[in-house]
Amino acid sequence: MKNDAVPADVDDLPGRREAGGLAGWAEARRADGEFPSRPVPRGVRDGGEVELREVSAETVREICALQVAPDQRRFVAPNTVSFAEAHYEPKAWFRAVYADGQPVGFAMLSIGTETPEYYLWRFMIADRFQGRGYGRAAIGLIVDHVRSLPNARELLVSWVPGDSGPEPFYLGLGFVPTGEVDGGEVAARLELGS
Repeated sequence: MKNDAVPADVDDLPGRREAGGLAGWAEARRADGEFPSRPVPRGVRDGGEVELREVSAETVREICALQVAPDQRRFVAPNTVSFAEAHYEPKAWFRAVYADGQPVGFAMLSIGTETPEYYLWRFMIADRFQGRGYGRAAIGLIVDHVRSLPNARELLVSWVPGDSGPEPFYLGLGFVPTGEVDGGEVAARLELGS
């Protein structure tokens, strides 16, 4: 399974205009004050606490409204698309990333316990919350979760290479490219040890 990041000709994909419309919907809700702008939470170095929370009917709209920077949007699908895909994939496990009680990102795994294969399918920290240590802390929590699963030896991920892409982030966390490229995405693994 690959990350399914958004290709350059994204607007030509079936259903993508609707997903773009959902992003526009989120922007309009923010402008209307439905998702009030709150101060940026404390960074991890300043004592900010990061946690993974289940997404509920009360929080799903706010999680859908989180977006990466415009130059990063070709690297990760909108959260609205991730929720739709998770609805039809029994292996999907997803959580919102919170910092000091405020939603700042989203993570989704594909969990195949019978294989076993554990894949970081989607991961994003919203634009205005990047560079504060939330992504690194959230990946640490995800790794802890995966280690608790049956026969977990590695966490897999893939990314689309390019400027403003996530490659430096994943390499900095210890992910090592496998040498495989699937659909233009670089595959990598993080050994979890015993």
